[in-house]
Amino acid sequence: MNKKAADFVVHNMVVILFVILCVLATFFSKQPLTFVVSELFTRIARNSFIVLSLIIPVIAGMGLNFGIVIGAMAAQLAIFLTTYWGFTGISGFLFTAALATPFAVFFGFLVGKLFNYMKGNEMIGGLVLGYFADGIYQLVFLFIFGGVIKMNNPTLMIPTGIGVKNTIDLKDTVKYALDTVPMLTIVEIGFYLTLIGLAGSAAFKLAKKQAVDWKLTAAKAVAAVIIYALTFIGPVEQFLAADRLLLLSAVELWCLSVVLWQLYGFVKWKLQTRNGGEEAGPNSFKPIKAIVNVVLAALIYGLTYVPFIYNVLIVVRLPVLTYLCIGALCCFNNILMKTRLGQDMRTVGQSRTVANAAGINVDKTRIIAMIFSTVLASWGQLIFLQNVGTISTYGAHTQVGQFAIAALLVGGASVQKATNKQALLGIVLFHTLFIVSPLAGKELFGDPVIGEYFRVFVSYGVIALALAMHAWKKPEQGKAEVKGTDDSGKSGEKQKKAA
Repeated sequence: MNKKAADFVVHNMVVILFVILCVLATFFSKQPLTFVVSELFTRIARNSFIVLSLIIPVIAGMGLNFGIVIGAMAAQLAIFLTTYWGFTGISGFLFTAALATPFAVFFGFLVGKLFNYMKGNEMIGGLVLGYFADGIYQLVFLFIFGGVIKMNNPTLMIPTGIGVKNTIDLKDTVKYALDTVPMLTIVEIGFYLTLIGLAGSAAFKLAKKQAVDWKLTAAKAVAAVIIYALTFIGPVEQFLAADRLLLLSAVELWCLSVVLWQLYGFVKWKLQTRNGGEEAGPNSFKPIKAIVNVVLAALIYGLTYVPFIYNVLIVVRLPVLTYLCIGALCCFNNILMKTRLGQDMRTVGQSRTVANAAGINVDKTRIIAMIFSTVLASWGQLIFLQNVGTISTYGAHTQVGQFAIAALLVGGASVQKATNKQALLGIVLFHTLFIVSPLAGKELFGDPVIGEYFRVFVSYGVIALALAMHAWKKPEQGKAEVKGTDDSGKSGEKQKKAA
């Protein structure tokens, strides 16, 4: 038991250390939790997407992708062009994302090709490549825009007409474009996408001469119609007309959805057992687990009536579409790993030799992983910029890689393993410390700059610690493998002698 506890502490010491730091810094900052939690959820919305974009290269064995800064540059190039052309609102944001995508695909392809020539040194290569790309970026924005490509826009260009201003205001273009989409619009779009998806799925199966479960398809379509029809009810329409969701309402909806999902599973299970039983499997219904989930949901709902917790929950308002995008990326990461491509990435990450022997095109798989990461990073930077509302033209992308990687590592991820849960946990801990450390520094030392220095030091310190631990574990793993080989060889000799 003691060994298990010691192993748990060793494997999670970064997480434990940051939990302690966050608790102490929050206490010494003397700030109300209403302020800390509100700021934290704002930062989660801003930064989660770009941190989650780091997971795929880690799984593919390419380590921590310091090259995501190039994806951020692609996003800033696209948002400058769409701002210059005058695109606004959610349509302008979507057009910016569409414009950034081919840039990011091209850059990701080049980065992937380069990384294939430096296998095992991708992280240092990505860091240096980021500085090189920043030099080209500076050339484009300082000279080519205005000097080579004539641009006449006094709000974006410096007075000489050559070079872009240091700061670009997005107030009249795409500021809060994603954050302020009403829930009613989201439901309506989801309804039409559901119908299109059902029709497309049925048409695809018919074209492939496969059987279509028309009853199930019709049931899904009817369910979508019923849900959409509910939006025409006055109170429901009024609730969905808002673009932000109270954290209290989000908790209540989550508790309700847990109960309804377990009820659905119970009804499905009863029908299956009545019709001849249910096969045991990982996805089979477990009554005891369902009861535990319902009880936990009830307890969480009961906690919302505690005045202290209630006061925090009614302060935070969540940008719904932004959080849906974050959830969609988590689902995408999970689904991708269940596909053939995802399994190839995992195999390449575990052993390139085994992957080659299995007939997997290692170089192509690594390039695809890097393209995914770069494109997702560009979208994440767009989400960040529309929430901030301004672009620091020459500085907004510089710390993207370091801070995102530090947040990922804080959650317990490593150079070789990263999951959605680790990324989200790391974002919560890292940005909690980012919020409270300057305030704690002010209270303890009378100078908030000390706290500012501390959190920047922590972001680099976490990366250094993770890389040092990775370098320390490599020889240990190698010794274990050699020892295993020796033991197997000795046992083989013993067997021969016995024979």
